[in-house]
Amino acid sequence: MIMVAEKTKKKHPGGRPTKYKPEYIAQVYKLCLLGATNEQIADFFEVNPDTLYEWKKVHKKFSESIKRGKMWADAQVAEALYKKATGFTKKVSKLFHYKGQVIEHEVEKYFPPDTAAAFIWLKNRQGWTDKQQVSVNERTNGDIITIEEIKERIAALDEAGDALVV
Repeated sequence: MIMVAEKTKKKHPGGRPTKYKPEYIAQVYKLCLLGATNEQIADFFEVNPDTLYEWKKVHKKFSESIKRGKMWADAQVAEALYKKATGFTKKVSKLFHYKGQVIEHEVEKYFPPDTAAAFIWLKNRQGWTDKQQVSVNERTNGDIITIEEIKERIAALDEAGDALVV
């Protein structure tokens, strides 16, 4: 009988006991809604970022909570960026001074499109870039040309009335 008892005894996996608690599921969701990074989340729970990654592997609900929170926060930012890029109207309170009294009145204010926001949106969604890459080989068909030849080509373009593309 002693032999059987020894076989059924569970062996301790070793290492330090986990600091993970089920209530972390709701907490991590809220942290993600606030835009917290994985490093900030690990700092909040006072663990190493590697521990956070391990928790995500072991605790499915914890991992899903992080994904849901980050997805919602990203969607909110994308919506705000889209509005800023395309322009929008918003009701705002405005204070007026009339016959010695301050009057608060709600008005619609138009916010015009912001080109920087539009560029960010298109860069992330359509792969736009602010850098133009031109290879010398593309422009010269791989031939090495001299400054004089370049000047001749420019002069020929000017004579023909073609636009010079740099």
